[in-house]
Amino acid sequence: MEFSDQDIRILREVQRDSSASLAELSERCRIPQSTLWRRLNDLEAAGLVKGRVALLDPAKLHLKLVVFANVSLRDHSEQAVSEFAAVVSAHPEIMECHAVSGASDYILKIRVRDVEAYERFMTHTLLRNRHVGAVHSSFGLRELKYTTQLPI
Repeated sequence: MEFSDQDIRILREVQRDSSASLAELSERCRIPQSTLWRRLNDLEAAGLVKGRVALLDPAKLHLKLVVFANVSLRDHSEQAVSEFAAVVSAHPEIMECHAVSGASDYILKIRVRDVEAYERFMTHTLLRNRHVGAVHSSFGLRELKYTTQLPI
């Protein structure tokens, strides 16, 4: 699918602030509202806009600790991968999961209240999965950059 400059402007503005009204988006993109509405619907129908969310402040919700857990599976059978994926999907503490190349099989981004909460989660959830062979954890000390905006 090819994108026009107009499409890129729309997508940039929507990902910057999805709560903006049609009138605000129209003004920011310099596109008539009717055209903007039609293009936005087309982009959504094409699957480019997967959803619209509110970004919450983790610190104010007492979820200050970010952990990056490198997980290695004991085996890579379809059943093992499927059962691990089910654990990942079932736990909202796991905010992201990426299959990776290198020394581990997956990197998880986990957000919890504190080190004790992570220890409980790792011990009672991750390490209880019979397919998990090892977990190596790194703790985020300070967030230098965070964005949900794709570089378009």
